[in-house]
Amino acid sequence: MSATDTAANAADPGARAAAQRKLAISGMIQVLGMLPVLILLGLLFQVLSGMSGGSGFTAAWTEGRFLAWQNLSIVMQQAAINIVLASGMTVVILTGGIDLSVGSILAASAMCAVLASRIEGWGLLGIPAALICGGVFGLINGSLIAFLRLPPFIVTLGSLTAVRGIARLIGNDTTVFNPAMPFAFIGNGSLFGLPWLVIIAFAVILLTWFILRRTVLGVHIYATGGNPDAARLSGIKVWVVLLFAYALSGLYAGLGGVMSAARLFAANGLQLGQAYELDAIAAVILGGTSFVGGIGSIWGTLIGGLIIAVLTNGLILTGVSDIWQYIIKGLVIIGAVALDRYRLKGSART
Repeated sequence: MSATDTAANAADPGARAAAQRKLAISGMIQVLGMLPVLILLGLLFQVLSGMSGGSGFTAAWTEGRFLAWQNLSIVMQQAAINIVLASGMTVVILTGGIDLSVGSILAASAMCAVLASRIEGWGLLGIPAALICGGVFGLINGSLIAFLRLPPFIVTLGSLTAVRGIARLIGNDTTVFNPAMPFAFIGNGSLFGLPWLVIIAFAVILLTWFILRRTVLGVHIYATGGNPDAARLSGIKVWVVLLFAYALSGLYAGLGGVMSAARLFAANGLQLGQAYELDAIAAVILGGTSFVGGIGSIWGTLIGGLIIAVLTNGLILTGVSDIWQYIIKGLVIIGAVALDRYRLKGSART
């Protein structure tokens, strides 16, 4: 806003009030984010899932299956692993980077979890084995990016392929089973009626929120994504921030591997985790985190992850073929990026 506009606004109470209203609306939109979209999708699928023949709106709403507690529980469980991966992806994207390897790291970690769980009397070692596996791969990504200054896209694209190969190598390119997995309750049990998968996902959201909003490291993450050169000049150890971001993303992918293995009692290096990185990125961008870094919220990522799960579940309930499901989800990812660009232009105008 120019000095002339400022003077005009100061002289015109109406213009000043209009500017304040505009700021208030903008602030409300930022707070609400994509929550209205999530609610509207839920209501839409409730009606569509109840439609049969020429049934009216009231009948369709009453007979709809989407908002049934059993289905909502399924939606939350379907969203849980993606939300865990997207939480790590949020931290990485906030630094101005990207992690395309999370799906492959999840597969390798799940393989480690299942293999370690088969050790007689030491089956619970599967959990730390998966977490260590994920953290190590994340550290390798972070080291290549922080110390060699390689582009995050290229590094994690290479890791996507290489770690997938390692996952297949670990399992001898077969599906590894353990029907007596000692931590199977994580994937199939519940606490006070709430699935453990959902509890873990929400705990990850809370931990990530605490790191981003209640620690100095969180401030440094936002500063690094906003302007890495300025962050270096202000004394921030950018290499530490990058190492932490990618290690955390790998660790969360390792946790996702534990959750997947516990739910399936098995792991497969070739198929498990395929395209999970796309869902995670879509959840982050739908949640309002900017691809350029420095702007975003973990609560927005939670909403974005739920939108992806609601979309997937709702399309299945309404009988949409899996071919169209891929097309629609692809369009959602493109729309998410377009929305990010629009938000950036809006910020530039204000």
